[in-house]
Amino acid sequence: MFKPVNKSINFPDMEKDILEWWEKHGIVKKYLNKNQNSSKRYSFIDGPITANNPMGVHHAWGRTYKDLFQRYYAMKGYDQRFQNGFDGQGLWIEVEVEKELQFKSKKDIEVFGVDKFVNLCKQRVMKFADIQSQQSIRLGYWMNWDNSYHTMSDENNYMIWQFLKKCFERGLIYEGTDVMPWCPRCGTGLSEHEIATEGYKDIVHDSLFVLFPLKSVPNESLLIWTTTPWTLTANTGVAVNPEIDYVKAKLENGNMVYVAKERLKYIGSDLEVVTELKGSELIGLTYDGPFDFLPSQQKVERKVVPSDTVTTEEGTGLVHMAPAAGKEDFIIGKAEGLAIISPIDDQGKFLANFGSFSGRTVFEVKGDIINSLQEREMLFRVQKYKHRYPVCWRCDTELVFRLVDEWFISMDGLRSEIATVVKQVNWIPGFGLQRELDWLKNMSDWMISKKRYWGLALPIYKCSCGHFDVIGSKEELKERAVEGFEEFEGNSPHKPWIDKVVIECQSCGGKVKRILDVGNPWLDAGIVAFSTLEYNKNKNYWKKWYPADMITESFPGQFRNWFYSFLTMSTVLESSIPTKAIFGYALVRDEKGNEMHKSKGNAVWFDDAAEEMGVDVMRWLYTRQNPSSNLNFGYGIGDEIRRRHIIPLWNVYSFFVTYANIDSFNPTDEFIPFSDISDHDKWIISELNILIRDVSIALEHFQPDVASHRVEDFLEILSNWYVRRSRRRFWKSGEFKPGQEFDSEKLMAYQTLYTCLVSLSKLIAPFMPFLAEEIYQNLANSFGLGCESVHLEGYPQTDENLILSDLSKANTLALRVCSLARSLRTSMGVGIRQPLSQLRVWIDKNEEKPFLLKMEKLICDELNIKELKSINKKELSEYVDFQLDVDYSVLGPIFGAKLNKVVSHLNKMQLEKLMSIVETSTSDCIKVDVFDVPITGIRFQPINKKDSITKMEKDLAVVLDTKITKNLEMEGIAREIVHRVQTLRRDAEFELTDQVNLTYFTESPVIEGAINAFENHIMSEVLATKINIRKFHLKNTKVFRDAKSILELNDYECCDVYIENTN
Repeated sequence: MFKPVNKSINFPDMEKDILEWWEKHGIVKKYLNKNQNSSKRYSFIDGPITANNPMGVHHAWGRTYKDLFQRYYAMKGYDQRFQNGFDGQGLWIEVEVEKELQFKSKKDIEVFGVDKFVNLCKQRVMKFADIQSQQSIRLGYWMNWDNSYHTMSDENNYMIWQFLKKCFERGLIYEGTDVMPWCPRCGTGLSEHEIATEGYKDIVHDSLFVLFPLKSVPNESLLIWTTTPWTLTANTGVAVNPEIDYVKAKLENGNMVYVAKERLKYIGSDLEVVTELKGSELIGLTYDGPFDFLPSQQKVERKVVPSDTVTTEEGTGLVHMAPAAGKEDFIIGKAEGLAIISPIDDQGKFLANFGSFSGRTVFEVKGDIINSLQEREMLFRVQKYKHRYPVCWRCDTELVFRLVDEWFISMDGLRSEIATVVKQVNWIPGFGLQRELDWLKNMSDWMISKKRYWGLALPIYKCSCGHFDVIGSKEELKERAVEGFEEFEGNSPHKPWIDKVVIECQSCGGKVKRILDVGNPWLDAGIVAFSTLEYNKNKNYWKKWYPADMITESFPGQFRNWFYSFLTMSTVLESSIPTKAIFGYALVRDEKGNEMHKSKGNAVWFDDAAEEMGVDVMRWLYTRQNPSSNLNFGYGIGDEIRRRHIIPLWNVYSFFVTYANIDSFNPTDEFIPFSDISDHDKWIISELNILIRDVSIALEHFQPDVASHRVEDFLEILSNWYVRRSRRRFWKSGEFKPGQEFDSEKLMAYQTLYTCLVSLSKLIAPFMPFLAEEIYQNLANSFGLGCESVHLEGYPQTDENLILSDLSKANTLALRVCSLARSLRTSMGVGIRQPLSQLRVWIDKNEEKPFLLKMEKLICDELNIKELKSINKKELSEYVDFQLDVDYSVLGPIFGAKLNKVVSHLNKMQLEKLMSIVETSTSDCIKVDVFDVPITGIRFQPINKKDSITKMEKDLAVVLDTKITKNLEMEGIAREIVHRVQTLRRDAEFELTDQVNLTYFTESPVIEGAINAFENHIMSEVLATKINIRKFHLKNTKVFRDAKSILELNDYECCDVYIENTN
């Protein structure tokens, strides 16, 4: 017999039990190895998760996708690698270690010791790699956890050296001086890739309107605007747009200011316009700087320069230029010959020669700058300004822009090559292709250096003579080393050990050390298509698994980061795609759609969610989501997923096991052939095979949401149509034991539902591995059927011979008719237990009308209707009006420019006559004037008449006869009594097979008549051996207090129902 099913299942507890069972029986290992001799391969390369903190629910979304596709192809018999990746180098690790050590800046690292600090970074990575592995196992994510790769590995680092060497040989690597976004707390620059994705926040700053007095004209000033007051200390120019209209306007004190004409109304309505001029007329003017008294500003000429980047969208139309503190300022400043004054160091502190500001951070001097400007009457106004401003994505510090020397890969020589590779990839969602191409088109050169400690040691050796070289491997380093290699040997290629090695300059012969910078962390993850596939060690192995069949990560940031670096590095090394498909998904939000943040208190950690709702609920929530849309995550949403989609499956499973045990059903017995089972059974088996086909197609086209919704649709018809309409067959008498007679219809029902449930357990195994295993173990493995685990099974395959299209269409029509009629009953307040005499149905499509006749008995039974009648449009017109509805998609391609004439002739025809012609036509076309018009292009849209008892869709309408005869009324009462007794049985926790005695206490002749008329029906339905009817006045009897249920038709027609268990 089957293991009894707990109706009040605790899914998280069930999942933990299954985890133990998997571990005890070595199921994961068997799964990983089961296809290792297969000729079919599916290559997946994991985008490494940052091993820096425990997983959040956003990590679980991506890991669910990764597991889903790998499980699917494993069940399809494909050999796979199952290698997880951990990203462990870079600023994100450093910042967390600094927090643990309570460091205030990176200077503390040098005092502490770089070697000790780097080792702590490594330890942190390994700690959280272990934690994330266990969390992934809890998620049901099956990988070879003993073979995870680490981006901090020697293999990965040396492979990046090889990539950089090739870039160097192509002349793509250079050292450049540029203004870069800089984190003063972390003491490093951030690349355009980093701040373009998650590096902006809404921040309110003091914005300053400042007067720059012209040197040539007394009492006239340029009015500029800035949100970064500290940059005024490095001002050397003002930019205007030569084509914009400007004005000279008079202030209340008589002084003049120059501003853009369009900005005048935002600056002050009290300004009087004196004259208008083009920006070109301002070019070349010189002015007194806001801080020209500082030592750093001596002998600096400041002037107005042209720039077509200046707009009138904000500010004054005159842009203050600090070439060493702004990226655009630097470009314009170099082009126009402006002086370049660097004001701050790597901690955001002012350098010497900046007077009282020296040694203080840019954030500390704001008040003094404002006061100084005010005292010298250069401050026009200060106002609060909210805008998107870049912050450090790791420590949240506001960034500054700083002139620095950094190392870059030139993109001009690669852009078109990468684009060619990008276009060969299948992007899901489809908009990914254009986003990646847009990024490639507009991005600057790739900054690959960081002035930090833990990360890839850039293998760049720059000599004092100016010559630099790039080392491409450990072997080359050893060959080129003139000292220090023995001391480095045995250590990982990281700071400080790598910096012991000295090479000889190939230009001047001098001794050269490595530059101190470490690499951009996206180099680490981008190289994994080579480092993890043994590109240098075993080329045949690499060719076997390269390119990958797919990769997947969250797309908002990865277009500029991992996807970009992954594609770029494969372009340089092999001029080929590293993956055939890139599957992207959006972001996780909280239950209300807000961004999740620890600081907001709305972040949900994986462990909490797994414990509260169970991971199968999470996984189903993830897989059913449209991957291109943000996902709202919360416990309320999880409860809804469980209630709507998981509990119904569990209830069907529980129903089957309960009755199968009662009737001793054995799945090892011979099954009735498909050809001999009932149409109802054939239909659900047909739908099952359609489902298997649709789910497989959806997964192979990277549409897990489509696959999930198809499963939900099937569960709906399985539960609320097949099982509900088959219950009486399960309730029929007779057990499946030798020597006992049983109804073949009953056996068909059991075998069909068993087939559906076992197939479903395999079908959903990649989606919900725990629930699938629980069902499979009980239904199949416990009887020695199938495999040891559902995850060692093959994925279900469609049997096209079992797909009966007409039967599916007929049942689909029946479902639609019943849905409309039920809705109509509800709107009329007529319950389903009240029989009605007739249902009239209008179907627009002639080819569907035979299906209505085929499903007549089922529809009548389902809707509690005595008669079903098919009606035509004319008969339907008694209840609805019609209007002509031309299908332009059909008629347009046929008639083209003449379509309007055709429609005009159709509209001129009498509607009733046109409907009759169309309905009675035996041809595919009808004659309309001189045109042969296809019937498929002519539709008639029904519109309800007022107070109609009709419910309709575009091509279907139902009309209920609501007249209730005396006999129909009594039958309705009898059905209501059955319902009440069944509820009493359940509430009293009677067994399904328990027989009862019924006693009714009533003075109602209507109810008594109904009981007498339908006594046999009532007894059969509720397993009653006896019915007693007693008369009494409800209000004057003690029996009333002991009644179990009361049926009230009105104030006078009521009864008490009492049941007694006779077992």
